Amino acid sequence: MKSVGPKLVPFFKTVAIFFVLFGQEEKASIFFCIVKCLPVISLIVFVLLHGMSFDECYRYSRRILVGLIFSAIGDIFLVWKSTPGNMELGLLSFAIAQIMYARAFGWRPLKPYPGSAFLLLGLVVYSYLQIYVTGLMAYLAPFYMTLICTMAWRAMARVQFYDDLWTWTKLCGCAGAVCFLISDLVIAINMFAVSIPCAHTIIMLTYYAAQFGISLSVVDSQADELIRIQKSQ
Repeated sequence: MKSVGPKLVPFFKTVAIFFVLFGQEEKASIFFCIVKCLPVISLIVFVLLHGMSFDECYRYSRRILVGLIFSAIGDIFLVWKSTPGNMELGLLSFAIAQIMYARAFGWRPLKPYPGSAFLLLGLVVYSYLQIYVTGLMAYLAPFYMTLICTMAWRAMARVQFYDDLWTWTKLCGCAGAVCFLISDLVIAINMFAVSIPCAHTIIMLTYYAAQFGISLSVVDSQADELIRIQKSQ
């Protein structure tokens, strides 16, 4: 953990700068866009510093990296979400990010019970929001909700006991996925249904916590991939 800490300093600094400058509200400006994206960009650098190649053992890190890149792209579109088409493009960018995260987390072990719980949560939220969502978003919203619930399910499913100890990197990924789900639920309810007090602060806190946790999960991921490859041979 000592070797991880210094690499995270830029992330914590950029998050602090964001909340000092824009903790209460967002603005459709280039400066706001840069400050908003800097924490995710610093996490992209963090993932790269842990090694990157086309070897099989870096498959997990590559997928997390692509997810972070598309998250940053989605952030840019959503800064100007009032511009026609930007909201949909931002949602599609984050949809790709969720797909990459879910692919990184994998499908084994399956663990259907957490999946059923997230499915039920998605159905409840969609049944509540569907009367407020119109146009193209009426199709994109359930599509994205399915993706993020799947991503959270796969993040939770990969957490296991190893010699009676929790693997902290997998716990970080799981916590990050749950924070992502909370952030997007607050966005959806606040945007389409009812106004939530301090919504901007809640959304950004949980969003940065989500990307932080998911990014931390790349630590030691190469060793996990090597173990997986050896077991499959």
